[in-house]
Order: sequence, then C-alpha cells, then structure tokens
Amino acid sequence: MSKVKYYYDSETLSYRKIENKKGRKLGIIVLSILGMILSGFMLLLIYINLPYIETPKEKELKRELTNMTLQYDLLNKKMDHAAAVLHELEDRDNNLYRVYFEANPIPEEQRKAGFGGINRYRDLEGYDNSKLIISSSKRLDILTKQIVVQSKSLDEIAVLAEEKEKLLAAIPAIQPVNNEDLTRMASGYGFRTDPFTKARKMHWGMDFTAPRGTPVYASGDGKVTRADNTASGYGNHIRIDHGYGYQSLYAHLYKYNVRAGQHVKRGDLIGFVGSTGRSEAPHLHYEIFKDNQRINPINFYYGNLSPDEFTNMLRASQQENQSLD
Repeated sequence: MSKVKYYYDSETLSYRKIENKKGRKLGIIVLSILGMILSGFMLLLIYINLPYIETPKEKELKRELTNMTLQYDLLNKKMDHAAAVLHELEDRDNNLYRVYFEANPIPEEQRKAGFGGINRYRDLEGYDNSKLIISSSKRLDILTKQIVVQSKSLDEIAVLAEEKEKLLAAIPAIQPVNNEDLTRMASGYGFRTDPFTKARKMHWGMDFTAPRGTPVYASGDGKVTRADNTASGYGNHIRIDHGYGYQSLYAHLYKYNVRAGQHVKRGDLIGFVGSTGRSEAPHLHYEIFKDNQRINPINFYYGNLSPDEFTNMLRASQQENQSLD
C-alpha cells in the first residue's frame, strides 16, 4: 500500500493530501530515460575520442618526437654534404694522388661496402620511427667506414710521398762539374775513338774537360761505396750508391774529399778533377748505372742546366770524336 503524502496549505492553515497525477509520473520516467540515453551517448563520444585526447605528458612526448624527426632530417642532410665532400676526395685520391705515386686505385666496391652478417640494428626495430632511425644509422656507419678507408689511403699516400721525395733527392740530377769550371764537354756516351789504341769502341760515360783540381760534386743523395784506385783504368775514382737501383761513378780524380761508407747529399764536394789511371788529360769521366746497367748520363742533368745549356751539351755529346780515356 502506497504512502499517502500531505502538504501544508498556508491559505487554509491545514494539511491537504497530495494527489498523484499520472502524466507527471510518466514525464519523470521519460526524462529519466532521456537522461540515461544522453549520458550513454556522451560516454560513447568520450570513448570514441579518447585516443585523440592528449594529456600534457603526451603533448610533451609528441613535441620531442617531432623534434627528433627534424634532427634526423638535419643529420641526413649533413651526411649528404659529408658524402659529397668525401666522394670528391676519393676521386682525387684514385685519379690524382695514387696515379702520381704509382699506387693502385681503391676499388669502388671496397669503398662502398656495407656490413654483412648479423642484424646490427635489431635494437632499433619496433618503434614508430624505426625506419628513419635504422636508415640514418646505416648511412652513418657506411660513411664512417668510407672515412676510415680514405684515412688509411692517405696514410699510404703520405708514406709514398716521403719515398718519392727520397727518390727525387737520390736520383743523379745535376752536372758533377760546374759549367763555369769546364774547358769543354770532351766526349759523350756512345762509340768513340780510343785515345790509346785509336780503335772505335764503346765509351760508357761522359768526359768533362776541366783543369786539375776543379771541384767535383755528388749528383744525388747516397752512400759512398768506393773511394780508391783499384779498378782498372779509372785511377782515383768514387762510386756512390743512390738507392732505388741508381749508382754514379766519378773517375780519374786528383784526390778525394770523401771516404767509403760516408753519406753525401746532392751538391756535396766529393773530389777534384785529375788525370789518374787510363787518362790522356785532366778531365772527369762520369758514369750512371741503373740496376747495374750503364745508361746515358745525358738524361740526368735536369737539376741545374737551362734548356739552352742542355741543348748545347746534347749537341756536343753526340759528336763521335776521340774520348780522353
């Protein structure tokens, strides 16, 4: 049995019974149902849009992610620039430096080789930007390897350059007697008339006519291997081993200014012109050896002769006259 409710009527100063109206009760039920439907719809909207609702922490992480992506883009641009500079250096290395120093070029596949075997980037997988991170890491590793290869190549070039410098200093490259001290260039390399037998025979060096006591200079850096008069026909003579297969010989000297075992530099005073041994008059007989074979010394005066002086000497050396030894 439902409870009877009353209310106080201030006009009649009495309690009156509250009458329940059917329409009002129905309205309350309808409003309740509409409220529940509206609440459910609101909750549904919130649920659907929940992934798009960012907390302050999520916004901060998103900004960091955007900044990281930007930094990787900048890093890739820097790597592009570094790769372009390195490519130019590699091109000069293969086509200039290594060609000049007679070294084999480094193959392109060796310079551009990647890294085989195990997956080096497994720890970088599974993230939103894994592809970008792995790609950048691979490029950086390959670029680093290319730099290491190029660095080793330049180390090799530095060694070759040092050897080349030693070679250029060692090669006999100057005239052993100064032009102002010469009376004349008496005889060159080739077949000449022997001054004693008058027979035509091979003259293995060049004869520089000069007064007795004229200074004789080392034509290249090297070590004096002989300074004696025990070789047949040469009289007092000096031999210098320049290394790299080169030797020079200075014969018919008046006296020495060096001893066997002594190291000399190009232009050092080593002796004085004389006429000892099988010699007809004071002069310097000069020979050049390459790999123990005598070669024409005329090709080894680029260090101190002008083009005109070399032309005059070449012309004189080609005359088939009588030698002085």
